[in-house]
Amino acid sequence: MTSEVSMTREPSASGASTASGEWRVLRAHDRPVTPWKNGGGITREVAAGPAGAGLDDFAWRVSLAEVGQGGPFSSFSGVDRVITLVEGPGMELTVDGAPHTIAAPHQPFAFPGDAATTCRLLGGPIADLNVMTRRTRATAHVRMAHEDFSLTPRGGELVLVIALLGTVTFGEPGVVLDRLDAAVFSGSHNGSVRTASARAEAVRTQAVRVEAVRTQAVRVEGAAAVITLTAVPGSPGL
Repeated sequence: MTSEVSMTREPSASGASTASGEWRVLRAHDRPVTPWKNGGGITREVAAGPAGAGLDDFAWRVSLAEVGQGGPFSSFSGVDRVITLVEGPGMELTVDGAPHTIAAPHQPFAFPGDAATTCRLLGGPIADLNVMTRRTRATAHVRMAHEDFSLTPRGGELVLVIALLGTVTFGEPGVVLDRLDAAVFSGSHNGSVRTASARAEAVRTQAVRVEAVRTQAVRVEGAAAVITLTAVPGSPGL
């Protein structure tokens, strides 16, 4: 069973299975905590691209947030967003005057990042997953997997898998993701990726770097977010 949503302003680029690439494991405990300026919550960045980009010039960004109080969302001009409730009683988002109740976990909700958006918590603190893509650079497809699946990244794509509940196990080389751990898979020529702890990542991923990203058998015991990022044709890439 899957729940999914896409952020696409134009069709995704097509491509055959990549002949070269790599994948990396990103452990949850390596992510630094960034408190919000308004004191309403904290953010932990999972990964973003390209490496070195900030909030004003990223092509894509994936993060997890813990929200303690409602309020207005920051505006991101030219950016599309997908938000997914991970835990907690939920929230109501008002996007350009239209209310949207997000009370069920693991149900992605897409909205423009430059729309006037406010958040009201429905009964207490929550945790959520955020995916942001700049419209001129990237599109995102977000789905939730509750059963086993196969994964084959294509050229021009990045695929992130995040264990939201329980564990996720990859058939080759037998890597297990615990809750909120992530793995990022890339096809060829995808550019650079910024992660929370480059030093820790290097230590943990030496054993899982491969010369070619083959089809991966993925075992899901719980729930996993599967985020496919595709470069917009004619853009510099991801």
